[in-house]
Parts: sequence; C-alpha cells; structure tokens
Amino acid sequence: MRFALSFAVLVLGTPLFAADKDFFFHKNDRIVFLGDSITEQYQYSTDIELYLTTRFPDWNLTFLNAGIGGDTANGGAGRFQAHVLDEKPTAMTINFGMNDGGYQKFEPARQKTYVEKTATMLEMARKADVRVALLSPNAVDRRRSPAFSDFKVYLETQKEFYAPLKGLAEKHGVSFVDQYAITRAALEKMEADKADKVVPFGDGFHTASPGGLFMAHAILTGLGAPAKVSNVKVIVRGNGPIAEPVRCKVENLQKTDSGISFDRTDEAIPIPVQKDWVFLLPYVNDLKDLNDYGLTIMGLQPGTYTISIDEKEVAKATADELAKGINLGNVTTGPIWEQGQKAFDAINAKNRIVHGRFRSVVMFQPPDWLADVANERKALELGKRMTQVNERQAEIYKIVQPKTRKWTVKTE
Repeated sequence: MRFALSFAVLVLGTPLFAADKDFFFHKNDRIVFLGDSITEQYQYSTDIELYLTTRFPDWNLTFLNAGIGGDTANGGAGRFQAHVLDEKPTAMTINFGMNDGGYQKFEPARQKTYVEKTATMLEMARKADVRVALLSPNAVDRRRSPAFSDFKVYLETQKEFYAPLKGLAEKHGVSFVDQYAITRAALEKMEADKADKVVPFGDGFHTASPGGLFMAHAILTGLGAPAKVSNVKVIVRGNGPIAEPVRCKVENLQKTDSGISFDRTDEAIPIPVQKDWVFLLPYVNDLKDLNDYGLTIMGLQPGTYTISIDEKEVAKATADELAKGINLGNVTTGPIWEQGQKAFDAINAKNRIVHGRFRSVVMFQPPDWLADVANERKALELGKRMTQVNERQAEIYKIVQPKTRKWTVKTE
C-alpha cells in the first residue's frame, strides 16, 4: 500500500463515542498534568489532550497543566494544594523523577525523599477523591548525553530509582504506567536499528515533537486507551455491496465500474499524525494500538486502487491489501487530517492561555502588605482566564465534531 500521505445503505455501528470501561480517563473529567519541565513543555500532555478530544468529542473535558521546570516530587508535594487540589480536578497524572535522581549515580537518600514525597501527594489526592495516574519518567537517551551528565550511567540510576513506584501505586490504589521501561525498550531498539534520524528527546531527556508522541503513546496505552477510531468493512457481491461499520455510519453505498463509493460518518476522527512523527512510528507500534482508522474491502477486482475522501486522494492500495484491511490513521494530508490539525492548532493556542494563567496568576505570590487586595484580584483573574480557556475548549469541541464525507475507491 502507498499513502499519498493524505485521507466514509444506512448501517449503524457501536454506541456513539463508547470507551473501554477500564480506561483511566472519564467523561466530564477535569484533568491536571503535574510535573517538571518535561510536563511544562506541553508536548506529551498536549498529545494526550489531542487524543482525548478527537476520540471522545462529546466528553466535555477540561485540561490544566501544573508543570514547573526543574521541579521534583518534594516541590510537587509542597505546592500540591495550591496548584492541584485548588483547581478541583477529578483526574491527574504525576510525572516527577527526572530531576529527583540528580543525573548521577544512584543515591539512596535522594530516592527516600522521592518516595516519601510521592506518597504524600498520593495521600492528599486520595483524601480529595482525585483519580491518579502515577508515571515513572521517560528513560534518558544515552545516545545524546549532555555535558552535565553521563546518560549511560543515569539510565541505570533511573531503573533503580523508580523501582518503588509500582508498589507505591498498588499501596495507594492508583494507576501506574512504567513509562521508563516502555521508552527504554524503544530507545534500545532505535540503537540496535541505528535509527539516528529518530530523536524523541533533542537533548536526551526533554521532548521534541516526536518525544511528545513517544511519551503520550506510552502513557495512553498504559492507561487502557481504546485503539479503534472506527472501521468500515465492505463486501462486494454480485447482487450489490454490503457494509459492516464499527463506530461509524455508512450510507449510499454503491458499486461503480471502477470500484465503490459511499458516505461515511465517523463517531470520532483520528489523531492528525504530524510529519515529524513519521520516523518514530515503527517505535510506537505504528499507532495500531492508539489510532486504528480502518478500511477493508473484499471482492474487488485485482489491481491498484486510489482512495479519496471528498475528492482528495489520501492513499493507494492493492485489492489484496484492501481485502486484508488497511489503517488510514497515519496519513498526513486530506480533509479528515486537516480537521484534526485544525483542532491541534486550536489546542496549542488555548494552552498558551492555560500556561499564562498558571505562571502569571496561579503562581503569583503577593507581598504581605498587598495580600488582602491581591488575593481578591487573583481570584477574579483566575476566573476570567478560566472562562477564556473554557470558551476556547468549546470551540475545539465544535471543530472535532464528525462530518459526513464522500469516499471513493477507484482502480487506476
């Protein structure tokens, strides 16, 4: 199959916007991402947000980010009330540990503080009835050690340093994703493949754009995110084609002299794969477990077929490939990709407001002599900026609403 790096009878699929019951995130969640500079980069958190918004366009979610560069679990515990609980979240992720280990050989005293302060945060979240996903940090890339650390050494420190997290999560009854183990295995595969062009972390630990996806994929799959966007299976028969849709609706299915055509209304749209993610795809399972947007057509005459959506070519595939089923979730052009990209751009714009609200207002500490006036003004400004965030979020949900699109599959 060849993608043009672009991208459908009345038959109903499964219930609208259904999620697997054991998925960590829920409808109407108010979500806080807590962590250090890797969280404040708004890379992995934005990609998680993109997945949740495009996959569940009726979920009415709110996303806040409380990442601070250079922070540790000790700092997180100290600001947990003001930066997390005061925001009234229903769900959150905790992603500390990169700075806690000190970028050096393992030190038990550092680990003791890390475990104790992480436990403090988990207990505070439990008392406030906040659902928690505890994350070990991403593994450092030993191919790209910075001047201040030997990442060949620190990679092994990380393994020992984060070892207590799983037991800590079990003790406190929270979800846990061993992001370190997942990303280390993938990074070692990149080394073995000599995949020098695949660089998730530009400096070896902070995320570039591909690194955001790298982390988001590990976190979402670890939390039970549903893989399937939707799927259409068409069987071409002598007495007319029939469709078997999953999480979508198919209408006006017709066999033509050169192939088939139909109208497809999906319950959700796929994540818009970024062009700088493409090199990374083999190391995130080609997103088969996160962005499965399927098309299967059985009974076509042998040949190569062009797949078009709203008259725009998105891929080419042989009759044999179509009979086995193809995943169109990873195309990087076409009207569905453009719809998702518009949402991604809007999410990034909204998150500039979220970040400004956090840095300029949530974190603002007035001098004692101004506290009475400042606290009143601070509450008003927080509300004002939250209204702006909510308005932007409402616009994003309008963008991701499914549309009926014309699909054609024609032989060349």
